Amino acid sequence: MLHSRRRFLACAAGLAAMSALPARATDNPVRIGLTPVFLDDQMSFLTDWRRWLEVKLGHAVVFIQRGNYREVVDLVRTGKLDFAWLCGFPFVQHQRELKLLAVPLWRGGPYYRSYIIVPADDTRSASITDLRGKVFAYSDPDSNSGYLYPRYLLTTRKEDPANFFSRTFFTWAHRKVVEAVGVALADGGAVDGYVWETLAEVRPELTRRTRIIERSPQLGHPPFVARADIPRELFDRFQATLLGMANDPVGEELLRRLHLDGFTRGEPALFAEIARMAARVERQ
Repeated sequence: MLHSRRRFLACAAGLAAMSALPARATDNPVRIGLTPVFLDDQMSFLTDWRRWLEVKLGHAVVFIQRGNYREVVDLVRTGKLDFAWLCGFPFVQHQRELKLLAVPLWRGGPYYRSYIIVPADDTRSASITDLRGKVFAYSDPDSNSGYLYPRYLLTTRKEDPANFFSRTFFTWAHRKVVEAVGVALADGGAVDGYVWETLAEVRPELTRRTRIIERSPQLGHPPFVARADIPRELFDRFQATLLGMANDPVGEELLRRLHLDGFTRGEPALFAEIARMAARVERQ
């Protein structure tokens, strides 16, 4: 209780300091790309995160959200974004045009898994192969956990992902995969395990309507990237800011709201398994 009170007071002081220390108005804003997030207080969180980043970076910050990974990747590749929080699949697809900035730490490591889920009242399905001829929900065609992994899984089991299900559709957000499967709009779906586990904490009424039937091996967590020609000074400053979040009272609270432990530099090798899966599916 005492620790929680101290953290609250430290965060309150930090937020007050942020409002008193605006970013330099003459600077060009730092443009950060995001896809839809799963937080119920999304706008409140992004406002608090933006204010904290502006103080740490000494620049105005603008979050630019798009509905899918492809749009965000294209904006980074064409220099219209400085940084973006992507998925590992588009990172390996465009690795020569992007610079790895930082990787989230979740439950002690820079990894997450893909989950294959079914409605909770489906007590018979035990693997993705039990969903033959059924309706399946993907999240995004450039998502590792929500598209690439289930297709890779079918490929390794000598199935054709293009013809295995009777129908497939994209929800364009992992949370919406959970919702679609939970109300039996789909007979199964593929979802980011970090998102499912976080929803199990904050919106358990959504996840309890689903059941996990398969989990992928550990894969590199969706990374932060920078455009290839980002100025070194800005790259270093933003990287140091993310890496230092866990050691800052307000940063620590923001991480708590993201259900993350922090960020690490990471290495491209973290995404080697995703690259291998993509190559296998492309050969199908």
